[in-house]
Amino acid sequence: MEVVRLTNVSKRYGRREILSEVDLRVGAGELLALVGANGSGKSTVLKLMVGLSRPTSGTVRRTVRVVSYVPDVFTSHDRLSASAYLRHLGRIRGLSAGAARERSSVLLERLALTGGADTPMRKLSKGNAQKVALAQALLTPPELLVLDEPWAGLDATAHETLRELLTETAHAGAAVAFTEHSTETVRLTATRTCKLHERALHESTPPQNASPESAPFPNTFPNNASPANAFLGRALTEIVLAPGPELDWSGRPEVVEVRRGSSGTTLLVVTGEHDAVLLKALSHGCSVRQVNAR
Repeated sequence: MEVVRLTNVSKRYGRREILSEVDLRVGAGELLALVGANGSGKSTVLKLMVGLSRPTSGTVRRTVRVVSYVPDVFTSHDRLSASAYLRHLGRIRGLSAGAARERSSVLLERLALTGGADTPMRKLSKGNAQKVALAQALLTPPELLVLDEPWAGLDATAHETLRELLTETAHAGAAVAFTEHSTETVRLTATRTCKLHERALHESTPPQNASPESAPFPNTFPNNASPANAFLGRALTEIVLAPGPELDWSGRPEVVEVRRGSSGTTLLVVTGEHDAVLLKALSHGCSVRQVNAR
């Protein structure tokens, strides 16, 4: 289902043209990354998508009502604590007091807010204020989620958690669009990438996470195929996890094979990209038995 469409959109600020005749469609379940140089118009496209800006010409059409937005700069409230702020927003969005409290707590725990949920937001670091900004966007399930450089300032644990949250949101049927400068983050997160250059929008080569069929690092192999052969000599690392939580690795293109058994789970991971896999396993309560280079 199409969630938002920009048709022949141009945008000017005074005499300066930011966008020229841009066409863009984003559907339910997509994870769209907008990339480009600073000043190329990425933030402008996001604001047009959510209705915070109007096109100079052309049309923007949204087919959903529940829209969440994370700006590139989140202005923290001077006096409210993170928990009070999120509970207040939850009530505004129709949650009961109990549901708002529970949802806020879950999100802040997953994002590993440090400094305390009851600390005045003005005292939070930039990274922790960003975690509050992300939590507010996910208090109620969005149908369109738009984020402007959401990984900026986040620590390594929250960096991985955010990718999981965006993937979960898309899998629940929402359209997700974000800007990001890191090509590795885009590769691991996006199902589709568009680049802004010279006021125009260009569809880029599908990222490696685009689909099981197109991903160069598939999660399963035929019985007569060797994972090592599939990577044409690339080094692989074997991670052995003790019995415990069974995590879903299907959305991780760097995980090329998963073997489950009574003695635990063995993952075959592209060497050089295994740190993120270890971080996910440890942050979800798994115990790592062995890490072996192959």
